[in-house]
Amino acid sequence: MGIEQYGDIENGEANGLDDLEKPFIEKKKVFDSEEEEEERETRREKGSIGMVLLSTAVAVCGSFEFGSCVGYSAPTQSAIREDLHLSLAEYSMFGSILTIGAMIGAITSGRVSDSIGRKGAMRISAVSCITGWLAVYFSMGALFLDMGRFLTGYGIGIFSFLVPVFIAEIAPKNLRGGLTTLNQLMIVSGSSIAFSMGTIITWRTLALTGLLPCIALLIGLFFIPESPRWLAKVGKEKEFEAALHKLRGGKDAYVSREAAEIQAYIETLKDLPKAQMMDLLDRKYIRSVTIGVGLMVLQQFGGINGIGFYASETFVAAGLSSGNIGTVAYAIIQVPITIIGAILMDKSGRRPLLMVSASGTFIGCFLTATSFFLKGQSLLLGWVPILAVSGVLIYIASFSIGMGAVPWVIMSEIFPIHVKGVAGSLVVLVNWLGAWAVSYTFNFLMSWSSTGTFLFYSAFCALTVLFVARVVPETKGKTLEEIQDSINTETRIK
Repeated sequence: MGIEQYGDIENGEANGLDDLEKPFIEKKKVFDSEEEEEERETRREKGSIGMVLLSTAVAVCGSFEFGSCVGYSAPTQSAIREDLHLSLAEYSMFGSILTIGAMIGAITSGRVSDSIGRKGAMRISAVSCITGWLAVYFSMGALFLDMGRFLTGYGIGIFSFLVPVFIAEIAPKNLRGGLTTLNQLMIVSGSSIAFSMGTIITWRTLALTGLLPCIALLIGLFFIPESPRWLAKVGKEKEFEAALHKLRGGKDAYVSREAAEIQAYIETLKDLPKAQMMDLLDRKYIRSVTIGVGLMVLQQFGGINGIGFYASETFVAAGLSSGNIGTVAYAIIQVPITIIGAILMDKSGRRPLLMVSASGTFIGCFLTATSFFLKGQSLLLGWVPILAVSGVLIYIASFSIGMGAVPWVIMSEIFPIHVKGVAGSLVVLVNWLGAWAVSYTFNFLMSWSSTGTFLFYSAFCALTVLFVARVVPETKGKTLEEIQDSINTETRIK
């Protein structure tokens, strides 16, 4: 049989074939088509890894900057107050004004990134942080110090919204989950490094180190593409296709299916009504709003930003001669525990991880409260520093494994797509408002009663366990549509 005849067979037109053989030929054609499709998908996924990883690495420089800003105040409190002669109230303003800037940055981040693109918004954020760090470095009093802290807060407020969005928009589906967890990992890494370095270098030098991730991000943005989904959304068809090809392995990459899916998604968005803030009061959204807002309130009023911002002074207040040992231990423990939490999130489920995490933060706060109570009563004084350090470390380990990341994951899952933007803005605003309230009042509460402060936080940690058990649904292993059906069904029943 010649080559020509083989060609005729593959087309179902070979001489001498009867009707009984044709179905087998048709089945072979389908099989070959599926095999070719899988081969193209495999080539696309392999080809995409390099540019996607580079783009993610550039974006998470913003996450690292976020952590650096949050971790800056803990090891520098006593030195800044001494050098600039700040009162407790003035330093509390410096520590907490970061969250005011972050609130404004978070609220405006969606509008900014939609107007000038994800890369453009990241540039604005980086420039804001650079300006802020320089203001802190050159400050000779409270005014410049607060201005600098506010500007870095504005920058990380944008980063807090934008980095996970950008990663989700550029990553192929088989890499999206793993790459998105790098956001939280880099936040705690930045915080841990700032904690550690702050114990060995001056506060002005530490401010200069905050410039490095911003500079790396600004340089890196020249080498990575814009988000294809944003380009499609604003109607830049040529740029959209070029960016998608670049992310998926070059000009020869097979992107037709993904491009069609993105375009269909954009068309769906256009058909949905534009949601307003008042729409969130609708009965069909109120349970999702309750879950999202409730988790953020409980996350913040469990005390994380007060304990994190002023960890060094807490250790000193408990009787340690220096807070550096406790601060370094605090820094070291965050990263590995966050990695464990990321691994467990899709194995154990969201609810069990949240309840274990909240239970651990309760124990940590209660131990720390006990240490201050013993100190106040002059009982077992040798155990006071040990209990305080152990309590804070148990608290931060427990927080890192669940309460740090899981509320953000659940927030991204529980809202319908057409209200996700406005609902997300509300949840982020509540989170940063809570962060400001806790970080600003922490020093005043500690002056009132150290024991009472940590008992107050432990009460919110206990309340978190009850809230998760009664209100928060399990979202592990469900599609977004299934989650919505579950929430709506329970809402109708209630």
